[in-house]
Amino acid sequence: MRSLSAEARARLSPVVQYVSLPLGHVLYDAGGPLDSVYFPCSCVVSCLYTTHDGATAEMALIGNDGVIGIASFLGGSAPPHRAVAQIAGDALKVPARFIRAEFARNGSLQRVLLRYTQALIVQISQTAVCNRLHSVEQRLCRWLLLCHDRVKGAEIRMTQEYIANMLGGRRESVTIAAGHLQDLGLIQYSRGHITIVDRKGLELMVCECYQTVEEFDRLLAEKR
Repeated sequence: MRSLSAEARARLSPVVQYVSLPLGHVLYDAGGPLDSVYFPCSCVVSCLYTTHDGATAEMALIGNDGVIGIASFLGGSAPPHRAVAQIAGDALKVPARFIRAEFARNGSLQRVLLRYTQALIVQISQTAVCNRLHSVEQRLCRWLLLCHDRVKGAEIRMTQEYIANMLGGRRESVTIAAGHLQDLGLIQYSRGHITIVDRKGLELMVCECYQTVEEFDRLLAEKR
């Protein structure tokens, strides 16, 4: 929202609602309506796809760098995935019809949202590559770094079972990977709390997917 022109902010300000999203809150469900668009402030939201047999994997992770509900202004139908707050926090909530109206003005909001959509496509594509080609340990490093970039502080409240769902892997595999990172002194894990102790160490172990996503986000941010 900070990237918008003063005129665009003035038009949207009367309808912007500041909301708190608890852990696990569903912003929209698969096949459900997109009545609102969310701009995270301190929360982090996962876009999750669940197969017919109940397996779940994360498609994208969205924090204070993005927006949830892009289909509402791109003219798409109901999304095939759901959006869930994986880290509790605050967000700005705007009725989708006002976002569509502002988007149609071809002004600053449209430019910002289209650039972000491009970054989101890169993240989704890179996540698919990462889940297919890289180890659980590398994927866990990527996920932790992406979360750390979008929250304040080094602590992330998250169980290993939930992380396994995010990574599309087995809980046992995540337990082994998290244990190894802890043995190396990179993280501390206890009862649903993960604390990043050595970020530089995680950056040395992570695959190139993290740098690809973050570098693309940085380049787009510089153009806004």
